[in-house]
Amino acid sequence: MPTLRMAVAGVGVEAGSRARGYLATIKKLSHLYDLCAICDAGEEALHEAGELFDVPARYTCIESLLKEQKPDVFFVLLPTDGQTVAALAGIEHDCHIITEIPYALTLDMGDAIARMASEKGLKWEVAENVWLWPNEQLKQKIARAGVLGRLTHARLRYPAGSYHGLNAVRMILNSKPERAMGYAQAVEVPPYRNYGGGDEKTRWWESGVIEFENDVACIYEMPTTPGAASGMNWDIEAVNGYLSGSELTLYGSGGRNAYPIREIHEEVDGERVLARVQVDTDPPIAWENPYKEYRISSHDDVAKAAIMESLHTAVTRNVSPRYGAEGGRLDYETWVALRESAETGSGWVDIPLNATTGLEERIRAEFNRYYGGDPVADADGLLNASFGRLSAMWTVAGWL
Repeated sequence: MPTLRMAVAGVGVEAGSRARGYLATIKKLSHLYDLCAICDAGEEALHEAGELFDVPARYTCIESLLKEQKPDVFFVLLPTDGQTVAALAGIEHDCHIITEIPYALTLDMGDAIARMASEKGLKWEVAENVWLWPNEQLKQKIARAGVLGRLTHARLRYPAGSYHGLNAVRMILNSKPERAMGYAQAVEVPPYRNYGGGDEKTRWWESGVIEFENDVACIYEMPTTPGAASGMNWDIEAVNGYLSGSELTLYGSGGRNAYPIREIHEEVDGERVLARVQVDTDPPIAWENPYKEYRISSHDDVAKAAIMESLHTAVTRNVSPRYGAEGGRLDYETWVALRESAETGSGWVDIPLNATTGLEERIRAEFNRYYGGDPVADADGLLNASFGRLSAMWTVAGWL
């Protein structure tokens, strides 16, 4: 199995950041990747990460990294506003790419990345993690095993970045969305600090319904209280039972039988590692951890490893990534369709969308205003811009 040389842009400021988690996982997958270089505008964080993960080649300039290192794979872990600009640079230098979620700030921007990658015969994976969590992969197996019978409807509450929740539901339903109807309102809330550290007094509240091709409807809400106990969950209802949280419930002659999702751990090289998750139905339904031998155990680290493996397989076998641009676009497009419905009278909006929405135009205009250039047309000139954590997407729509 060939080892691919990977370079990463964006190392995270804090030890527990998502970027640092990816770097740790990449190092564990040394049979797939050689972490050849890292890049970050913050020199202190750059050198701290370089020492922590033993990466001597460290850059503050993406262009220099790409020219000098010529990596096979370029992983863009920059803040959301910097994703498109850096991805296009990686493709320009003939790199396969992985980008953080979402698909892009707007569908048009993501489409520009997908088009350029396709023209050059390069692979693009989008790092959507939720559907790859062990419990979610088990839920997908349960739904496909038939024990639930016909799926009837779903409920979703997700406080921010709702494309994650839409992704989780879609993967369990194993069906594409056909249309969406939404409502949105800016609601006054107690003062809080936003993702970029600024003061905010309002949050967007969204709700709606998504209809899927298999005649299942999903009732959706993005609540204004992300810390609430009911702030993030998704349920799947079916004729013979339902999936809710970390439990399968099946209807029987004696009433309802609950089957909690159990985690089974084993010891690997002296370390307690997740081996599988399962429900104790008859027979049991289980998902086995394929990364156990690499001591990859936490749910999100398993997802990170699956994303890394997806891109490696796509490159070395010349197949499509497991999720890729198609999956990334579809989940984000569903969210855009909900807001488009909300802004145009809350009627049904068909998916796929047939034109750029007004919301997307405002997001792109906000990016252009703030950075002084367009993320696609002026990508080269913006490559070394300072991209903050508060994205144009949040400023316009309250989305992460």
